[in-house]
Amino acid sequence: MSALLAGLVVLVIGDSHMVHKNYLIDELHQALTAQGATVYSFGACGTTPTDFLVPHTTDCGRASRLAGAPQKLEEGPAVPVWNAHELIAKYKPGRIIIVMGDTMGAYKQADFPKAWIWDQVSSLTGEIKSASVSCDWVGPPWGTEGGSFGKTYDKVKQLSDYLSQVVAPCRYIDSTGFARPGEWKTIDGQHLNAIGYKAWAAGITKAVTAAPAAPPPGAATPATGAEPW
Repeated sequence: MSALLAGLVVLVIGDSHMVHKNYLIDELHQALTAQGATVYSFGACGTTPTDFLVPHTTDCGRASRLAGAPQKLEEGPAVPVWNAHELIAKYKPGRIIIVMGDTMGAYKQADFPKAWIWDQVSSLTGEIKSASVSCDWVGPPWGTEGGSFGKTYDKVKQLSDYLSQVVAPCRYIDSTGFARPGEWKTIDGQHLNAIGYKAWAAGITKAVTAAPAAPPPGAATPATGAEPW
């Protein structure tokens, strides 16, 4: 059990890595709970950060897991994406963990969309900062090259390096440091198999419990006119 997480309410939100059985909504939720936290987990497939701030829907499913309850999966057309402001107000977390990276990677595009990523990230971190909650932002794992999402190791590194520069006041958790490229097997180049998700959850949990996340009020965010692109 972690002294940092014992008795703490932790809110986890993310993209498709937080949706299906044996994904992070199971493995990370359980790992954080084992450290003494009360965990509320929410995922929505195919989402980017701003989708959690304005009314938005997904056609590939959303999931939730409330504290000790089992996962609830909702599938179908036009399923509403969770709203971060409402989740923060309802569960009053002491810490927020965001699992979002791959959906911003634009892996099949020739150009890396820095300005768009900055806008996506800063919108959500601004919401979190206004709530005065400490946070961690989990970047993408290596996955495997190819597959239906066009993922490559070079683009994953580019995305991860950039996210590390722009997620303040959240602390960045670099998932590429948890395994070698291709070490964690995938089912489609991007989504891991059950062994990979378990290992990823263990790496995230170790990083989260290693030291306290910096509280938002004392952290700097990119200033207007000084966007890092």
